[in-house]
Amino acid sequence: VQATTVFTTHTPVPAGHDVFPAQMVENYLSAYLKSSGIDGEALLKFGMQDDYRTQDFNMTAFALRMANQRCAVSQLHRQVTRRMWHGLWPQVSEDEVPIAHVTNGVHVPSWVAPELASLFEKYLGKNWIKGHDDSRLWEGVLYIPDEELWAVHQLLKSKLISSMREGARKRWVEDDVAPRHLLALGVLLHPEVLTIGFVRRFTAYKRPTLIFRDINRLKRILNNQWYPVQIVFAGKSHPADFSSKHLLHEVHALAADREFQGRIAFVEDYDTHMAHYLVQGVDVWLNTPRRLQEASGTSGMKASLNGVLHLSVRDGWWHEGYNGTNGWTIGADLDAPGPDEEDTADAEALYRLLEEEIIPLYYARGGRGVSHGWMRMVKEAIRSVAPVYNARRMLKEYTQKLYRVAAQSTSGMEQR
Repeated sequence: VQATTVFTTHTPVPAGHDVFPAQMVENYLSAYLKSSGIDGEALLKFGMQDDYRTQDFNMTAFALRMANQRCAVSQLHRQVTRRMWHGLWPQVSEDEVPIAHVTNGVHVPSWVAPELASLFEKYLGKNWIKGHDDSRLWEGVLYIPDEELWAVHQLLKSKLISSMREGARKRWVEDDVAPRHLLALGVLLHPEVLTIGFVRRFTAYKRPTLIFRDINRLKRILNNQWYPVQIVFAGKSHPADFSSKHLLHEVHALAADREFQGRIAFVEDYDTHMAHYLVQGVDVWLNTPRRLQEASGTSGMKASLNGVLHLSVRDGWWHEGYNGTNGWTIGADLDAPGPDEEDTADAEALYRLLEEEIIPLYYARGGRGVSHGWMRMVKEAIRSVAPVYNARRMLKEYTQKLYRVAAQSTSGMEQR
């Protein structure tokens, strides 16, 4: 089994690693162990962490020991994972822990907007989808006229807002909701306003309320008379995670606050269908995880593919994907002394980016109402992200680095 097994580990967050009392595992597996002749004590040791001081069976430790090839899902995640599981290989240095990495990717045909795909067909060639992991192909994005690309994105943003308004209308008709609740559903959003999207699972480490750290400052940013900003939130909480439910309710209450003048919206019943509208229709994709807790993340890849600029802490895939001109990074790479200090520093960095770079650039419109500086960044986001952070490249890399090794092990066993 070990010789032919490839194991990919994901989130560094403790909740993502199942741990069970050894006695429970032994009870459930006793019949199988007896019938197969497997030594139960030896099996349990494969699931013990570090030097076996605990009597808990860790599923990740078991999988790591029982695999021939082990994989993390981004460059930075490999570093974090090697540090986390160094105790399983105490005889080697941390950078020699046998865990490789293949950065995640997204399925391009599923996530690129049809309107944008038509533009790619026009300027990249009719067969662009067949070679979309070739970086040379994407150089053609630089030749798309700014006016055409801007117009397509404005259409996609209008579709997003129309969809949200239709959802609010249905809630009004079917459930007789209060007008204040309609405000939170986005009925006052405007397609000409800079729109930020925060769309992900609501959980503490993703910090969905970071942007609210200075409420008064945020109100000034969103309600600027000449250069307004609006934010769309969407996501769900885990049924058993009560802290995440609290975060969700907090954001929803703020969206209904009249002092934000309807510039914050929360999408209810968020699903894959709505996810397409969001990754294609907002202008900026906000991501604020605590550092070293985002294994990879893929929503920012989907957004960048559609020309939505990524604004993120430099964690997960963005640690390697950011090149200085294809989006923005929030705060410094170094760890803060503590969570509160990290939140304060990152919120300040986020506000400054919005006030000094993002908002001025978006509203620096030329004679035809197009921000050419913004379009330069949009094109660079597409050009740099699309050929690398896609499922096609990912599967090729898995095959070359991991699956082929496992297959060769199988061949060797068959010959013996």
